[in-house]
Order: sequence, then C-alpha cells, then structure tokens
Amino acid sequence: MSEQDMSDQNTGDQDTSEQAANDQSIPRQESNRTATGRVVSSAMDKTVTVLVERRVKHPLYGKFMRRSSKLHAHDGNNECNAGDLVRVEQCRPLSKTKCWRLVEVVEKAR
Repeated sequence: MSEQDMSDQNTGDQDTSEQAANDQSIPRQESNRTATGRVVSSAMDKTVTVLVERRVKHPLYGKFMRRSSKLHAHDGNNECNAGDLVRVEQCRPLSKTKCWRLVEVVEKAR
C-alpha cells in the first residue's frame, strides 16, 4: 500500500472516534419512552401498577377503540395512591415485570 492509502485509512479512524464521542454526549433520558396513566394499585412496596389507555383506529371500519396496557413502575418514595394520574418513563429492567419508573405525579386523586 502507498503512504497516501495509509493516511486515508488513519483519517477514517479518527472520524469514527469523533462520531462515537458525539453519540456519547446525547442525553439518554431524551430517548426513553414516556407514558401517562392512572395508578390502579399501590399495594406493593415501592411499586405501582399504572393503567395506560390509548385510542386506536380500526383498520377496516374506522371506529376508534380504547386499548389499554398495565405497567409496573418503580415508586421509590411510595408517594402514589390509587387513582393518581402519573407520568412514567421506561428504564432498565428492575425486576421480572418492572421496567418503568415514576417521573412525576401529574394529579392527585380526590
């Protein structure tokens, strides 16, 4: 190989290392999924069950239907009660079924 080819390869390596450095500077929290829902159960210690509802359009008939999912979220301070409206964020797996964490209590139950 000629010296010019070698120098081209070296500059290519530097470009990839610069891209990797830029990728590391991106905050991880912005890429996490968030969801808003109602707390259904707070009987477990430091864990709440959140019911998240969404509206989905039926592909053939066009009617909007309600679909729901139950998520287990980490509530480290045990600040939520049943009926609270909360915002949760996806995180690393904390247990077999719990991979969401509480971000904020949007509205307390009456």
